[in-house]
Amino acid sequence: MIALLLKVIISFFAIMNPIGNIPIFISLTNGYSQQQKKRTARKAAIVSLCILTGFLLLGKFIFAMFGITIHAFRIAGGILIFGIAFNLLHAKTSKAQTPHSEEKEEAELKEDISITPLALPIMAGPGTIATVMTHAHSHHLSNLIIVFVSFSLVLALSFVLFSYSSPIIAKLGQGGLNIITRLMGLILAVISIQMIAEGIKGLFP
Repeated sequence: MIALLLKVIISFFAIMNPIGNIPIFISLTNGYSQQQKKRTARKAAIVSLCILTGFLLLGKFIFAMFGITIHAFRIAGGILIFGIAFNLLHAKTSKAQTPHSEEKEEAELKEDISITPLALPIMAGPGTIATVMTHAHSHHLSNLIIVFVSFSLVLALSFVLFSYSSPIIAKLGQGGLNIITRLMGLILAVISIQMIAEGIKGLFP
């Protein structure tokens, strides 16, 4: 049980990459006070938690509604996650998790970046949602609880890292962030290949 929990936590940490997202958070909250940064990070974490919990609980119904098999979804999700991993290995942020200029402008006009683009697509991006939905197909309540606890812990860590983003990036520097980002990319690449392999094995037993 503990081994599975650690495995799922590591997978979510790699795909959500809270440390690698610190520079994005800093650029989006430029000019914010420390209190505003904490408030924004907290709201984004709560919104992301609601989104991921929704997909975790409704995953089975979504599969049934569209006639999707878990094996096909694992292959598609694995390919998507591999694309994110490829960008991380080159110390780049995935386009799927990077806010578009229109989203940035809209957020600046509304003066609230916590929902868009911070919660979506940065914290609860397509790859994270795909991972949640893959686990949502489980018939064991204990597995669902492990997944919920795992992404909740990573979101809590994201809140802490974002709240103290300025001193963290000052300590690590861009070089340190790049090393961590590449390491997360390597872990994510292995996870994505495993997802694809399991999907192919399920479709062609």
